[in-house]
Amino acid sequence: MALTTERKQDVISKHKLHDNDTGSPEVQVAILTERINTLTGHLKIHKSDHHSRRGLLKMVGQRRALLNYLRERHFDRYRSLIEKLGLRK
Repeated sequence: MALTTERKQDVISKHKLHDNDTGSPEVQVAILTERINTLTGHLKIHKSDHHSRRGLLKMVGQRRALLNYLRERHFDRYRSLIEKLGLRK
């Protein structure tokens, strides 16, 4: 269920702002989105896994907080990130 190191490095390389960037809001949101998508697939199969569902809800809340931060301070970066990740329809 966890992200592999290779997949995580791939996500970081797609969304980083500079060479040593691993903690910018864009990278954090991208990693959380990848984990949320993986866990959503898991929960479609295992409907009674309530412990994982709680973790999913915590990740969604954390991603929402990071997106709110980005929207308030750097709106252009926020718009480009949600377009890249396809978060809004």
